[in-house]
Amino acid sequence: MSSKKTPRSLGKLKGKKVLVPKWKLFRAKEPLLSVLMWGVNHSLSELLHVPPPGLLMPDDFKAYSKIKIDNHAFNKDNMPSHFKVKEYCPNVFRHLRETFGVDHTEFLRSLTHYEPEPDQDVGGGRFFISHDKKFVIKTMDSEAVAELHSILKSYHEYVVGKQGKTLLPQFLAMFRLTIEGTETYLMIMRNVFGRKYAVHSKYDLKGSTVSRAASEKEKAKELPTLKDNDFLEENIKLRLPEEARTLLLEMLGADTAWLSKSNLMDYSLLLGIHDCEKAAAEASARPAEQSEESGDELGPTPPDSPIPSTGAFPPPPSGGPDLDDEFYAIASSPEHSNKLIYFIGLVDILTYYGIKKRSATAAKTVKYGSDAENISTVKPDQYARRLMEFATKAVPP
Repeated sequence: MSSKKTPRSLGKLKGKKVLVPKWKLFRAKEPLLSVLMWGVNHSLSELLHVPPPGLLMPDDFKAYSKIKIDNHAFNKDNMPSHFKVKEYCPNVFRHLRETFGVDHTEFLRSLTHYEPEPDQDVGGGRFFISHDKKFVIKTMDSEAVAELHSILKSYHEYVVGKQGKTLLPQFLAMFRLTIEGTETYLMIMRNVFGRKYAVHSKYDLKGSTVSRAASEKEKAKELPTLKDNDFLEENIKLRLPEEARTLLLEMLGADTAWLSKSNLMDYSLLLGIHDCEKAAAEASARPAEQSEESGDELGPTPPDSPIPSTGAFPPPPSGGPDLDDEFYAIASSPEHSNKLIYFIGLVDILTYYGIKKRSATAAKTVKYGSDAENISTVKPDQYARRLMEFATKAVPP
């Protein structure tokens, strides 16, 4: 009989149970995702043994942890045998997760129990979504990583000051994975769109009208990403309860002022709309056994699951939709004939208004003349002001 210790035999000690981390199989269709799941599991497990610092120091904003794995034999069907994982600013991102009400165990479970699913290719990058739809993972280029590093301290101060109540992207962890000599930077963020509610239409809004319409190819998709001109043509107005409307415009005003001060522009206001009546009709058209699955496919919720984060907006009155743990969601005004849920957040904030953007603005000003103020590449303060004006018109009192 072999005396080789297994994880199970390691966990027993003279009748007492010792808590031992399980050996996990990170099954994924591609090595990048297996290594990401391994990296998230490794770094969050390591953090469990380190008490959070009472105060973040300047060095925390430059820190990183690095691990190199060679001749990795366990789980070799799914994992490459050589890879490197670098996690940036672990203490800063841990504190940001706490500020945004993201539970440590929930974060780990969402990203490592099942592989994230590819969602789409965005602007040269790739986009994945956790199996329970709570988090998104986006590949970044080195320029965006450098930009995030340069604003991280200011971003952290801002969101902590707002107690996490902001429409800005929620940056929760950042990694660099090296597989077969290829480096990939990945950012993990909270998903703007709903976990429980399918989005029936979505818009990427910049407050700009020049060349801001979805292409015919995009419109042919099942769920196209529509743009400013499509939004205006459909004459969409968001019907919000007064308190939520005031709060939305206050948050957007403060967030865009911070972005402007940070010299950032070209970001978008991402809007998703869930139509409750349409969803009910879709549910009744599905076979009964499919409808009954409801939340089960999102994975089991353990009994000690954390209290859901309250979200950025006031909860709807009793009898309204359940928006617990739907951070960016607002239910439409009870007086509105259509029962809708809006998901609203800022995305793609890491474009710095530097030499390249200034040159683009100058070139487009020559090209578009008097219409130049409507192009997407304008100075950060002008960009912020224009998006605020667009949003204010879209949410009438």
